[in-house]
Amino acid sequence: MKSVTQLLLISSSFVPGGANYLDYCAADVLSFYRTITRILFIPYALKDRDAYAEKIAGHFDGSGLLVESLHTAPDQRAAIENAEAFFVGGGNTFRLLDALYNLGVLHALRNRVRAGAPYLGVSAGTNLACPTIKTTNDMPIVFPPSLDALGLVPFQINPHFIDAEPGSPLVHETREERIREFHDENATPVLGLREGAWLEVANSSITLRGATGAMLFQANTAPIDCAPNESLDSLLG
Repeated sequence: MKSVTQLLLISSSFVPGGANYLDYCAADVLSFYRTITRILFIPYALKDRDAYAEKIAGHFDGSGLLVESLHTAPDQRAAIENAEAFFVGGGNTFRLLDALYNLGVLHALRNRVRAGAPYLGVSAGTNLACPTIKTTNDMPIVFPPSLDALGLVPFQINPHFIDAEPGSPLVHETREERIREFHDENATPVLGLREGAWLEVANSSITLRGATGAMLFQANTAPIDCAPNESLDSLLG
């Protein structure tokens, strides 16, 4: 039976006015994991991995899902190769990617997801699903051996995307300008994923979820505003 790549790529942990972690997309998160019982959490985007793992485990209390953290596994490669599903949390994308390179598990993670294990990413975890981490907003507090990431989708994502205020004087560089600089050197499309939005990917289907939408940037082309629940299948080639 052919496996199906299953991804849930979330822009942010919180939205303005939101009280709890991922509360604005909680129903979709639980639905995403509906066929599994155990989640392998990947905590390396933050320094305090014990506290991070405890937080995520607490988030799923009462759901019937067991959360285990990769950093406590006696054999981390085996943990990835045998995982039912993944949750990759937000934080610093450079630190996350560097840790996975140093552990030697990046390829194993890619292969397991491509074999059908559901992958949920938040912020840095969403960046990790892209071909590279070149469109992260994070500072390079460490530098991984390569900027190449998992390549689970063939386009880049810029989480936490912020639109410039119409008519306001530009006193600083906008997110759109930074993405245009990326396209000075790279041809890959970039989806600016606003806070409160996420992508639902199932093999050759991709749908923009949430209430805020996204902005699609392509080299030498005017940006396109994408509406909630819009199909973005064309981005999968």
